[in-house]
Amino acid sequence: MATEGGAGRQGALVARLQRERQDRPWLDHAVRTGLRYKAQKGDFYAAAITYFSVLALFPLAMVGFAVAAFVLADRPDLLVELQESITRSVPGSLGATINELITKSLASRGAVGVIGLLGALYAGLGWMANLREALTEQWDTQHDRQSFARTKVGDLGALVGLGLALVVSLSLSALGGGGYAVVLRLLGVEDAPGIFLLTALLAIVLSVAATWGVFVWVIARLPREPVTWRSAIRAALLAAVAFEVFKQVGVFYLQQVTGGPAGVTFGPIIGILVFFYVTSRLVLFATAWAATARENQVLLATTPVPGPAVIAPQVQVRRGPGVGLGVLLVGVGAALATLLGRRR
Repeated sequence: MATEGGAGRQGALVARLQRERQDRPWLDHAVRTGLRYKAQKGDFYAAAITYFSVLALFPLAMVGFAVAAFVLADRPDLLVELQESITRSVPGSLGATINELITKSLASRGAVGVIGLLGALYAGLGWMANLREALTEQWDTQHDRQSFARTKVGDLGALVGLGLALVVSLSLSALGGGGYAVVLRLLGVEDAPGIFLLTALLAIVLSVAATWGVFVWVIARLPREPVTWRSAIRAALLAAVAFEVFKQVGVFYLQQVTGGPAGVTFGPIIGILVFFYVTSRLVLFATAWAATARENQVLLATTPVPGPAVIAPQVQVRRGPGVGLGVLLVGVGAALATLLGRRR
């Protein structure tokens, strides 16, 4: 009896969910998005994107180190200040070892920069290829495979486009992070009542807008499927708001874990992994949201479906000798006529 009662309650919940989905289109869209994300192994692809993202950090770090080395080589005063800061912060002989490594690295900054650029290009193309494949999987469709050269050229263009989008996003974030203070100082209202709350809200709005622009470009242009801008804009807004909430939580997390020695050592590493994984999940879920939008479903349904095959066997009845038998009889007759003519 208890089993029958549980099955009845479960059936009632399913029926209620179906009615709610019919009455609320946004709920139906959310359920279809969750089912698509789960069916297309969204968490698995998010973990793969995280791995390739962390792997691509090393050549990027080499490029950044080479750029910093070129700057320090032209500014000896900054180099001396950096070495003195390391000596004060790092006790014992470890500080001297780090300063010696910095001095040796300055001499090989050119080679480090070239190797870093080549490694960043290779890792960046691999990261972009895996990201595009993961986003395309959320569409659950079959698409034609392109040639290797054409695919890599497309991935390079997508990587450059994503870089430009990130530059614009970071510029807006920098404006929201500290540029408003300059504007307020020029206007002479930096001490006005409530201006701190207003600037904090402005910073959040600009940050969401910058992230929104990047996500729109990622969702609309990176999948190897046609995506409508309307669905991409809606999905990207959902991801941008969730990303801003996650970013605020991440800032609080780093402030808490970096208070002790263990937190300083492992906190940033764990934070980077969690950041990449959660961001990948947000982007993939937003892509699944766009893929399950009504307008994109209609766009994918425009391909005509061939009709059913009809097998109709045909039986032909021939009367009289066939063609092969006729040719054989003519040949035999010609041979007999030739033989009789020779005997006469």
